[in-house]
Amino acid sequence: MKELRLPSNWFAGIQWLFFIFSNIIVIPITIGAAFSLSQEETIPLIQVSFIVTGIACILQAFLGHQRAIMEGQSGLWWGVILTVITTASAQGVSMEEVGGSLTVGVLLSGGLTVLIGLAGWGPRLALLFNSSVMGVFMFLFGCQLIGIFMKGMLGIPFGQHTPSGHINVTISLLSILIAIFVMIITVKAPAPLSRYSLLIGIIVGWILYEIIFKPNNGISSTQPESYKIFPLGSPTWNSGIIITAVLTGILNTANTFGALKGTDEFYGNHTTKQQYRASFTLTGISTCIAALFGLVPYAPYVSSIGFLKQTAIYRILPFALGGAMFLMMGVIPIIGQFFSLLPLSIGSAVLFVAYLQLLGSSWNFFKEVEFSTMNVYRLGIPIFCGIIIMTMPEYNFESLPETIQPLISNGLLVGISHSLIMENVFKEKNNFRKSVSNDMQVKVSDEGNKTQTGR
Repeated sequence: MKELRLPSNWFAGIQWLFFIFSNIIVIPITIGAAFSLSQEETIPLIQVSFIVTGIACILQAFLGHQRAIMEGQSGLWWGVILTVITTASAQGVSMEEVGGSLTVGVLLSGGLTVLIGLAGWGPRLALLFNSSVMGVFMFLFGCQLIGIFMKGMLGIPFGQHTPSGHINVTISLLSILIAIFVMIITVKAPAPLSRYSLLIGIIVGWILYEIIFKPNNGISSTQPESYKIFPLGSPTWNSGIIITAVLTGILNTANTFGALKGTDEFYGNHTTKQQYRASFTLTGISTCIAALFGLVPYAPYVSSIGFLKQTAIYRILPFALGGAMFLMMGVIPIIGQFFSLLPLSIGSAVLFVAYLQLLGSSWNFFKEVEFSTMNVYRLGIPIFCGIIIMTMPEYNFESLPETIQPLISNGLLVGISHSLIMENVFKEKNNFRKSVSNDMQVKVSDEGNKTQTGR
């Protein structure tokens, strides 16, 4: 109780609140837009996002890995879900079937993550994600998210296949200006101000948007819908979507490795097996809850490493207080109604800047690779195949079996899968691991320390 009375803990908790808010707010709004949900239907998504995220952070702080690492809706999952919506919509699959199949896939993925935690398989999985795989993962992850944010900045609708979608010049100009503004603050402003560049960008951009466009979308006088189970569609079975979701869940474990090992330097010890078990178990439970309420599944945020380096707030209590305040924001309905009005173009512009840092993260991993002829192929094939597939229109994949279309049409998943296969199946010709010790967990720690962003 004495610690709770210290103003320093509450001030640090407010900093965590801003960090959590900046990373989460746009995700449920874009999912609602992708599924063509009304404002009344989107508000519960925002509220539940705040509540589940707040609880997940608190539980991880005291029962999970017990470190100040944000637990939030995964950027990898977010990008894959929006890509699946676009591809399935182009193939004529109804949004109810897409949402219902994603629900089943996420539930299976959450259960698998819980199993990984309870069985203690985390350290073994870490062996698969070496420097090459993590570099490919970060690079393609950045390409996919930046592509999504760029479309949002240009005023192109999220998610669904819309042949009539076109660039809105006025919105694009404002979005570009906000992106430049956020970059200037991030690079030039003093550290106490630059750490809030995302939040400042959202506030300034939102105000300018209201002044310039004067949208007639004030807080609705109608009562928003109450929380309901399976808001995106009742569980159904689409093999392609479900397989894609399960594979995404497996690849999503990379976030846990990067976040936990990357914070070893702050806490003066290596991540223990028990911390892995607890972290994976709670992440799996949060993911199952996310499936029930139509949320993007969860993962520890590697971007927490950058926040910790900037603020030096390593204590658990301020982080838990930030999560508790974020939870209370979800409990108050008017807050969800207010933030449902956030313009997607502004949110996209701010996150566009934030995720440009993924290039630096991928480069740090690639610097650990010896660029021999063989390793150029090992990196080049996954990266170029992934990028090319990202740029291909959805109808190019219609000749393939429906069960594999969602997977094969996703450049991120194809690229990461190629990298995992090439690095872990064809080991005998791998020449670049000279700097890797027999304990790959230590290697993952070194890589995590270099990562400044990622979900």
